[in-house]
Amino acid sequence: MNIIPLLMLVLSQPAADPPEPLNESQRRDLSCVAVLAIIASEQERGMASAFDYPLLTERGATYAGLVGKRIMDETGRTKEQVREDILAALAAEQTLGKNAADPDEVVRREMTTCLPLLDAAVPPKPKPDLSQCAGMLQLAYEEVHDREGLSKTAQDLKTLAAVLDSRARDKMRAEGLSGQESDILLTQSREVLLADAKQKAALGQGSDLDIEHCFTLAAPEDKGKQYEH
Repeated sequence: MNIIPLLMLVLSQPAADPPEPLNESQRRDLSCVAVLAIIASEQERGMASAFDYPLLTERGATYAGLVGKRIMDETGRTKEQVREDILAALAAEQTLGKNAADPDEVVRREMTTCLPLLDAAVPPKPKPDLSQCAGMLQLAYEEVHDREGLSKTAQDLKTLAAVLDSRARDKMRAEGLSGQESDILLTQSREVLLADAKQKAALGQGSDLDIEHCFTLAAPEDKGKQYEH
């Protein structure tokens, strides 16, 4: 088809109606998506103040997807339009933080609103204990090692698993258990986790436990206490 008639056809089509303005609830939810994304990014960069809040990478992304889909359903917006709304909310939050006399106070105030919304929409997974975390990261190390060999990721997981195993043993020793009793309990915990992982994998499901909490428990002691929630 010749380019001139094609252009005339496109120009003759009625312009798409602009999307309906967002209501207060939708604007609030988009602001929370932006705030959670900012904190998750700061946590990934290791900023200490960001760890005053739960780890948000996985749950924040899930929440963003739920909010985006709901706004699309409620307003008829396209995915691209909702993406633009999220980017606009993100820019607004960044500007608000830059202009605030106390940016941390702004975040605390907004998280007072956003964390309950996140918990209601994406409930946190149960937190595993030290023994479970030692087993979970050991299994994660073995899985990565089988796939990648002794890669950096595998080495990091092996180190963290060893740290958690040591801390679990220290805790058991403080509770009066012998080394042999600790060995038995850690082995049993790992076997239960392995059986559960195989069952979940067969169903295409992930773990019911919050593995991110294991990285919290493996952090240096002072930092780990700060992360604890």
